[in-house]
Amino acid sequence: MSRRIVCLRHGQTLWNVEHRFQGHTDIPLDETGVAQAARSASLLAALRPTKIVSSDLSRAHDTALALGRVTGLPVTVDKELRERGGGEWEGLTSDVMAARWPAEYAAFEPPGGETEVEVATRVSAAILRWVEEIDDDGLLVVVSHGAALRLGMLSVLGLPRELWHTLGGLGNCSWSLLKQGRKGWRLGEHNAGTLPEPVSSDDKPEFQDDGTR
Repeated sequence: MSRRIVCLRHGQTLWNVEHRFQGHTDIPLDETGVAQAARSASLLAALRPTKIVSSDLSRAHDTALALGRVTGLPVTVDKELRERGGGEWEGLTSDVMAARWPAEYAAFEPPGGETEVEVATRVSAAILRWVEEIDDDGLLVVVSHGAALRLGMLSVLGLPRELWHTLGGLGNCSWSLLKQGRKGWRLGEHNAGTLPEPVSSDDKPEFQDDGTR
């Protein structure tokens, strides 16, 4: 047996629906998000997780608590699992960001926010730190955010920066599974949990789909 990591994105929020950059802003789950969290909890509980760690932002923490209630496990909070900091973009829609900062939006580098490399380094370090606390056959569930999880997983998997575009985004309350092998971590499952659905997150536009394109 080897250690496994489930990377679970939080449930839907109103800002997801409105396509607003959330970043570090603490936006709660909406009614749909609460239902998504309950559904994912019932499915993931069957995997018998041994530890649950969550971002401190309420949309992720409340999603994690739903799993904690089903499994009886406590939820440990780690602010290093927060979403990518959006700087001046937080609270704005993609149309406004593109209109006000066309060059920055094309590069998807939020003014005053975090770079992709900074987020990948921060989140992967947190994931790898927590996985060291579980047994060799344990399952760690990390509950976080769309861009944070995608970038963190890319770093854990050791993919070079020029290949970061090859991993798609995560839908609300969908998850990816990382497995530890003799040669390191590998991706066992990605964006699982539902049939394919539109993705709206704080990630790059190419990793989103609002259903209109």
